[in-house]
Amino acid sequence: MTTLVMGASGATGRLLVEQLLNRGESVKAIVRAESDLPERINNHDNLYTIHASVLELSDAEMARHVKGCKAVVSCLGHNLSFKGIYGYPRRLVTDATRLLCKAIKANKPDKIVKYVLMNSAGNSNHDIPESTSFRHKCVIWLLRLLLPPHVDNEKAADFLRTEIGQDGGEIEWVAVRPDNLVDEIEVTEYEEHPSPIRDAIFDAGNTSRINVAHFMAECIEDHGKWSKWKGQMPVIYNKG
Repeated sequence: MTTLVMGASGATGRLLVEQLLNRGESVKAIVRAESDLPERINNHDNLYTIHASVLELSDAEMARHVKGCKAVVSCLGHNLSFKGIYGYPRRLVTDATRLLCKAIKANKPDKIVKYVLMNSAGNSNHDIPESTSFRHKCVIWLLRLLLPPHVDNEKAADFLRTEIGQDGGEIEWVAVRPDNLVDEIEVTEYEEHPSPIRDAIFDAGNTSRINVAHFMAECIEDHGKWSKWKGQMPVIYNKG
């Protein structure tokens, strides 16, 4: 079976693609036409690369790409430039999630498809009680006003929580919330929590991108891991 990865050429997406290939998985990777994957995986026999902008794909094209996939992963994010933050598309992650879930349902798969969304520890899971300080709430309010990518992350997770829900029929989901993202060369020990144990704004912990990729790969491959976290928004921290 195959996993479809969006944002596959990004800092975390390419690590996920590599980990899945190293585990013997087949991967479809959607990357922008001007982007590419590292040479060490670009010519892998189990990798099929689709050069496209996700939101420019039609419903029929996306359904064709999703067909036969046991899992779909969104590692999409906004470029850290003025155009990337304030330009089109402001709802990249949300619109892509909506498009992909629609494509999954259109195919009427005979087995449940896993949807993994890379999100952020700065986004709260409103399905469970998560307490934050007053100053944290004030900063989040400002972020919603000033930074469209933050709202995009919130709306993408809310789509999964409220429109797919806990009984999404053909779709089960996990929204992974790393804290402050850092680069490391190797997978290290990390912690998984149902809610933040630190303040993501005033006391952020570190989460390496390679550990995020490892956790997502584990969710895709390990039935026990998936059963533990499906329908939830686990928060990932590097240990120590």
